[in-house]
Order: sequence, then structure tokens, then C-alpha cells
Amino acid sequence: ICLATQDTEEIIKIVKNIAPGFGGVNLEDISAPRCFEIERRLKEELDIPIFHDDQHGTAIVTLAALYNALKLVKKSLETVRIVINGAGAAGVAIATLLRKAGAQQVCLCDSKGIVSRQRHDLTAEKARFAVEMRGTLADAMEEADVFLGVSVPGVVTPEMVRSMAQQPIVFAMANPIPEIQPELVRNDVAVMATGRSDYPNQINNVLAFPGVFRGALDCRATHITLTMQLEAAAAIAALIAPETLDRETIIPSVFDKRVATAVAASVQKAAIKEGITRK
Repeated sequence: ICLATQDTEEIIKIVKNIAPGFGGVNLEDISAPRCFEIERRLKEELDIPIFHDDQHGTAIVTLAALYNALKLVKKSLETVRIVINGAGAAGVAIATLLRKAGAQQVCLCDSKGIVSRQRHDLTAEKARFAVEMRGTLADAMEEADVFLGVSVPGVVTPEMVRSMAQQPIVFAMANPIPEIQPELVRNDVAVMATGRSDYPNQINNVLAFPGVFRGALDCRATHITLTMQLEAAAAIAALIAPETLDRETIIPSVFDKRVATAVAASVQKAAIKEGITRK
């Protein structure tokens, strides 16, 4: 359903009015910061799953791919330094899910550089991830193990990638033009992913949201929790068998028919365990 409005209150009102006819609502293409309030308010005021795909779908698939990339380089999520460029809907959701998954060192950057505690222009969402360090994206990437880009084309240079730690992982997910073209750093990275279908390792939300909603609807979950998202990410990652895992195969194809079923089963199991299903 396409709405001819960008007004926060009007979007909330419309969704609430049509909600009785739906088992869940998948929000799409709502920009930050309004997306945070819209989703929060709808979650508070409705008793069906509300899921902003640009945030959580991206986060789930990114984490799934990262799980497998880290296996290849034999590093752990708990110890790697992760830089996220782009502090909008997707960037904040990725940071949130990474923390829930156990990541200890996450540095969020926006168009002004590192999201630092010393800045006075931070939204509430950005402030949750503020760090002591100040500087530019280039400063943040020095000795980082992982770069996750959900920002703008061409913002990363080959020199910035070469300044990262040994065996760097780079997910340049800006569409249609990534933060850095893969061919520029192919020999400098251990694993590369983008949001595009014409490169290996496409990070695409379609791997997440069909199964997430299938699982939530099947068990009549009242909402979609971070734990359910974690289980969805783990299910996607597990579809890549150890013998097929390599630098160009860290995530299933968007056409892999196993994905939605596996995600749905994991989401449903998590919802039942958390006790958020209707009888």
C-alpha cells in the first residue's frame, strides 16, 4: 500500500486505521529519523508485528553474512573492530543488532565523521552509539577489521581499505553505486559484499522479511524481537555449508528456496520461547 504522505502523524493514523485487516505491517522506504518514531509508536499502539524492513531486514542479512565472513578469517564478533558508515535507519539497526549479537567494538560514522560523545548534534538514536574517539571515517577505518557501508557512493578509497587490519571484511552496500567498487580492492580484502546482484555476496533484505513474517504470522506473535532477528540471521548463515563457504559465497542467493522456510522456523521457535505468541 503506497501512501501519498510523508507526515509522521498521518502515516501512523493510516496504519492504525487499516491494522485490523492485517496480521502484521512491513514498513518500507521511510527515512530517518521519522522511521524510528513511526515504528516505535506503532509497536506501542498495535498488537501485531511491526517491522521496518529498511532497518531490520538489512541488519539481519548483514549479520548473517558477517557471521560467515568472520568464519573465513577466523575472527570472532566479540573481538573485531567494526566501522559502520551511515547512521540512518539501516546503520542504527545494524549497530543495534550487532550489539545484541555480542559485538563489543562498534564505531558508527555519519556524514560528519565519527559519532563521538563530544559532538552536540546527535539524535537520540545516534547518541546510543557515541564513542570517545573523534575524527573522520578514514580515522575510524584505521586498523578496523570490518567496514559496513550503508551510506553514499564512493566515500571509501583504496587507501582507506589498505589501512584496515589484516584480512579486512568490507560490505559496501550503498545502491546502486557502492561506497567503493569491488574491483578496486579485490586483492586488498579477505571478503567483499555489496547490495548488487552483479557482484558476489549480495546483501538483500528479501532474504529476511518473507521468512520473518511467515514465522511471526504462523505463531501469531504480537511483535518481532531482537532475539527473533538474531535467530533469523543465524538461520540464513547456516544455509551456507562449510564445504561451500568461500570469499564469494558467504550468503545464500535471493533465489534459494530454502531461505524463507528456514528463517520462518527459527523466528517461530524464538517467539514461542519468548512467550510472545497468542494462544
